[in-house]
Amino acid sequence: MSTPRKVAIIGAGIGEQHLAAYRNLPERFEVAVLCDLDLQRAESIAGDDPSLKLTDDFQSVLNDPEIELIDICLPPHLHFETSMAGLEHGKHVVCEKPLVSSLRDADRLATQAKKFDRILTPVFQYRYGMATAQLRALIEAGLAGRPLVASIETHWNRQKDYYAIAWRGTWAGEQGGAVLGHAIHNHDLLCAFFGPVKRLSALATTRVNDIEVEDCASISFEMENGALASSSITLGAAQDTTRLRFVFEGLTAESGSLPYAPAEDVWRFSARGQVSQDQVDECLAAVPEVGSGFTGFFSALADRLDGDGGRVGAAVTLEDGRRSLELVSAIYHAVRTSRIVELPLGADSPLYEGWTP
Repeated sequence: MSTPRKVAIIGAGIGEQHLAAYRNLPERFEVAVLCDLDLQRAESIAGDDPSLKLTDDFQSVLNDPEIELIDICLPPHLHFETSMAGLEHGKHVVCEKPLVSSLRDADRLATQAKKFDRILTPVFQYRYGMATAQLRALIEAGLAGRPLVASIETHWNRQKDYYAIAWRGTWAGEQGGAVLGHAIHNHDLLCAFFGPVKRLSALATTRVNDIEVEDCASISFEMENGALASSSITLGAAQDTTRLRFVFEGLTAESGSLPYAPAEDVWRFSARGQVSQDQVDECLAAVPEVGSGFTGFFSALADRLDGDGGRVGAAVTLEDGRRSLELVSAIYHAVRTSRIVELPLGADSPLYEGWTP
């Protein structure tokens, strides 16, 4: 059995959830350092663990030869700088969403990762759970058939208290609004199961809070395989709900309403046409238990670091992260020009160097 990889978590906000997930995988990872400018906050989530070092000195983390992986859980405007530094110091890097705020920076990180032969992965934990494992199994068994139509609802409740943190709700700090910070996971799931987007149109506005960025949006997608999808986004709902519906020619997959962990909810899979419900149910019954959320994400990452990337629930890649940013860039471009935007986007795209105004 290999020695657990030593990890440093940078940021004690969402880093608290990352820490809990790593602790679910003691044979794969050991969180050795928790770095935050607010040491009191870091101490509050560290628990009674004498082996976990607390520091406010990021450079000391980079200089520590025992740290193999740094996990960046900082505000979005700090992601590029800290990710670049981690790669330059020979660390593998995990970075919370959004990875960076431009396709240019994503491509610069890709060049850096290749140069230093390190893995850089964005965080898309929504991919992991029994529901998504079941849908993947149905697709691989040939029961789903062609994707036809999908609908996504990201209907959450964010009020003034959420935006009391200075960097939130601003282009400079948060880098975007509900399209970027809230619906990005659901859009990643859409592409994971329906494939890449060919073109899209979008509307977005600010109707809920007094902030710089959008908090409502409506987006229409055409996928490369011809399927259609729609995404409805608001931060003005009475409660937080996420609903996903994927319609294939052989079955329809419908999520529950859990907002932050849809793959951990119970989904309904309904057969159609030449596919019988007995076939669907038999396939579902054979799906083994899998890790969910951040635990599933880090388990898949450990497999990739160990050179076993072919297992079910394969790790998120830097290419997945770039695709999510390409989608964000295209959405903002469509909103500002009132035009249908074609994908993929290259260096000649008007928003290649960033979507912030």
